[in-house]
Amino acid sequence: MPEWLAIEVLDAEFPASSWRRTYEDFLIEAALTNGASAWEWHSTRWGVVLELCFGTDEQLERYRSLPAVRAALDAVPDPLHGLVVYRGRGGGSGASVLRRPRPSPVAGAAPLPDPEPDLYLGDGLFGADSAVEEGLQPVGG
Repeated sequence: MPEWLAIEVLDAEFPASSWRRTYEDFLIEAALTNGASAWEWHSTRWGVVLELCFGTDEQLERYRSLPAVRAALDAVPDPLHGLVVYRGRGGGSGASVLRRPRPSPVAGAAPLPDPEPDLYLGDGLFGADSAVEEGLQPVGG
């Protein structure tokens, strides 16, 4: 079963796309020489994502432990908060439609109008409009 590895690099002091241009050839070559069968780059609003597919878990771990790969990951724009490495597909594999922010409630909005009183006629309740046409009086009024 193929093992996917996702590397997300976030923009910071300099854009993640410049980090990609610097390290992409090396990262792909190292992945291919360590058993990767496929790779994909994704550009996002917040940075870039590299997805690598390895044949086995051992190949994936060998790639992750390469000193040069670790050095490339240490060189991301924000090494403390701008790097996410995880198993599985990343970046664009989530929802294809962005969530829209909900409108905030409006303070001081007009109150709803008071409901019309119910009218009693015989065995049931009727709306005020139909009862007025019949000449009936509201209950309690």
